[in-house]
Amino acid sequence: MNEAGDGKSNERKTTMAKTQQHVSGVGTIRKKELIPFTRQMASMMNAGLPILTSISTLEEQCQHPGFRQVLRSLRDVIESGTPFSEGLAMYPRIFDSMYVNMVAAGEESGQFALVMKRLAAMMDASARLVRKVKSALTYPVVILSLALIIAFGLITFVVPVFSQMFADFGEQLPLPTRILVVISNFIQGYWYIVLPAVVFLVVAFIKWRKTERGTFQFDRFVLKMPVFGVLIQKVSIARFSRLFAQMLTSGVPILDALQIVAQAMGNKVIEQSLMSARGGIEAGDTLSSSLEGKPFLPILMVRMIAAGEKSGRIDEMLESVANTYDEEVEAMLATLTALMEPFLMVFLGVVIGGIVVAMFLPIFKMGSIVGG
Repeated sequence: MNEAGDGKSNERKTTMAKTQQHVSGVGTIRKKELIPFTRQMASMMNAGLPILTSISTLEEQCQHPGFRQVLRSLRDVIESGTPFSEGLAMYPRIFDSMYVNMVAAGEESGQFALVMKRLAAMMDASARLVRKVKSALTYPVVILSLALIIAFGLITFVVPVFSQMFADFGEQLPLPTRILVVISNFIQGYWYIVLPAVVFLVVAFIKWRKTERGTFQFDRFVLKMPVFGVLIQKVSIARFSRLFAQMLTSGVPILDALQIVAQAMGNKVIEQSLMSARGGIEAGDTLSSSLEGKPFLPILMVRMIAAGEKSGRIDEMLESVANTYDEEVEAMLATLTALMEPFLMVFLGVVIGGIVVAMFLPIFKMGSIVGG
């Protein structure tokens, strides 16, 4: 069964490589069009409409010109007698390998409408989890960015005005003020070195991040971060469990499903752990024993999968794992959100308040001298 599945998967990959089509606005299509399209297709198919009628209906009401072009192409593919999954494979930047393989499995099993319904539910759950994480992290990122911009503006434009005034003071400036003035003078005097150096470091980091070794090392660093590393790990495990469960339920062979889901993780360390487990399954081990001991794969997930193997309900157990980690992620996000506000207030007070106090310390000292 696995060999047949591998053969069909390889055949689909070959077809996709030969017939890739390009379309504009891929990012917008994936973010705004793909989930509604999948949900509406599932609804119309469940209502008994033929697939060609469903595609034509969605094409007529589609507002995105690029996606309308895709739907027109899919309609032509179906009219020519080609399977729907092969039409989807022509647009790999929109319909990834997971999407194509699940649809192909639905076509082969005669459960196309049910698979589309599962795809819509799975994509909704994944998108909802990502939105929650982004929403929780957006506020602190914006505040920290504003704080750094304000601090840079004060050091670059305000401190020089004060330093001119301090030059006629005739007394030694307090240490915090001297440090601030040195930083300000360095930035103003050597901006032509500082600016290119910053740009160079950013570009070098981006290029290093795109290399295979850089991606792996950065992903491992992220997973080892305190608090946020645990959060990212839980999000990844919830995503893996849900995707893997849906692919197995839809009839995708386990080796194909594990490879596709591993590549969809977005984290090279977890992907490597899953691909290593795939090698264990190929060698004849069970799924749970292959996953056990792999880096950043929690023992709770492995034990629940082992229980699912004994009961013959791995897909249900994986769904339970996904729901469990979804709840843990929501609890962590609620705690982080509650703790983030006081932390940000302290950070703003230390950075911005420290700069302001350092600027005004000589004025306070001047007042005490005059008063004396």
